[in-house]
Amino acid sequence: MSQADGSHEVLVSEAQIAEAVDDLARQIAPRIEDGAVAVCLLTGGIWFAADLTRALSRHGRHLRFDALWLSSYRDERLSYGRCEVRADLQRPLVGRQALILDDVFDTGLSLSEAARLVRDAGAREVLTAVFARKPWPEKRAIEPDFVAWEAPARFLVGYGMDAGGELRGLPYVGAAD
Repeated sequence: MSQADGSHEVLVSEAQIAEAVDDLARQIAPRIEDGAVAVCLLTGGIWFAADLTRALSRHGRHLRFDALWLSSYRDERLSYGRCEVRADLQRPLVGRQALILDDVFDTGLSLSEAARLVRDAGAREVLTAVFARKPWPEKRAIEPDFVAWEAPARFLVGYGMDAGGELRGLPYVGAAD
């Protein structure tokens, strides 16, 4: 593994991300319908959501788009144990299929809360996809339906993942531990 700038190790290159996202779109396309609503979890999920929805389009699936802004970290490295809604859904979901998209899955708190909110908004079916799934010592309330990359138990940065609000825009995934 290479060092990007001396402060973190590159774990997944930009080219590997593109390949993983395209592979994931190939898996999701048969399970999702045109007109389904992609629900991006802000802020970190926007990079993955943009790439995945474009890849799904290349695979013949054209989704609507919405976002949910949840917070459980407040620019810290550890979750503070609860999820707060900072911005709610804007599109009607009643009777629709929804695909929730997030950058990294660790405690499962944000994804679980998002799935609950999307179901409560009337979605007919809720699917979930994450770019990275980190190992966790305890059973989580939810597991994602689709995972692009099985991540190590390290502090990840880049491709939407941050360290105190910084490094989200790196075009690769690095470890900052």
